[in-house]
Amino acid sequence: MMPSVQTQTVRTKILSLPLGQSAKSFLDYLTVEAGLSDNTVLAYGRDLKSFLEYCKKQKLSRLQQVKPPIIHEYLKFLSKKQRSEGSVKRSLVAIRMFLRFAKLTGLLENDFTAVLESPKLWQRLPCVCSEQQVVDLLNTPDISEPFYLRDKAMLELLYATGARAGEVAHMRISNLNLDVGYLRCLGKGNKERVIPVSKVAISAINDYLTNLRPGLVRPFSEDFLLLSRTGRPLSRIEIWRLVKKYAARAGMPRNLTVHTLRHCFATHLLSGGADLRSVQEMLGHVDIATTQIYTHVDQGRLRKIHRKFHPRP
Repeated sequence: MMPSVQTQTVRTKILSLPLGQSAKSFLDYLTVEAGLSDNTVLAYGRDLKSFLEYCKKQKLSRLQQVKPPIIHEYLKFLSKKQRSEGSVKRSLVAIRMFLRFAKLTGLLENDFTAVLESPKLWQRLPCVCSEQQVVDLLNTPDISEPFYLRDKAMLELLYATGARAGEVAHMRISNLNLDVGYLRCLGKGNKERVIPVSKVAISAINDYLTNLRPGLVRPFSEDFLLLSRTGRPLSRIEIWRLVKKYAARAGMPRNLTVHTLRHCFATHLLSGGADLRSVQEMLGHVDIATTQIYTHVDQGRLRKIHRKFHPRP
């Protein structure tokens, strides 16, 4: 997949900085060799651009001049700018990976990344809505609106599969097997997974495919599932915008996003008795520890487990 315009712009700006050529080679490696998604590469690129701009102000022109004290001072600089702990930690991860790449490719002699401590983070529980709140959101699109069928199918698909916004944006009709009730989803690192689709979502998607999508198709539409008014595939940003619009209309919490529906998908499955491994597989998590956070969200489930198994309930 070709890098987005945003990613290309970040790479161009990085090249104008003293250490930019090495950083661009690292971003190329992430795209070509590591197979990371464009959004991930874009995030690393932005973090590295900020770090290299700081290095330029410190008059550092060679990678060998980048030492632990410089990185620690940069992290303090970010904290003074009121950056969140999560943002600071993400920046450190980008710098660490860049320096390890430099060591592997012979640009640096020593790898000192192990001595760089990450800021300690509280584990934040994801925002999750009740099942009734989700139903209210799914029923928000108005049947009188021109893109009602598309938006209804989009919302049902997001909640039915727990797919990320980018995954839904790149979903193709050829990825769907609605007769059997499954779809193939291409996630982070181009890893493919198979997810069941509910009957309600299948009905909404079929309705959209039959009664609206044919009128949106253009020669360049290919077989992308969700199309815009101009026949182009809906972008990740457009999907985020639409979900926020319907969430506001439904009176949902202001911090609700596309990812909230992914959190709801996982939490509601676990509430219904699904096992953690199955939810991990459907979400596409590499580490089950990432999925385990949803067991802490559902307090009702925890109370039931406690009453059932504790010797003094």
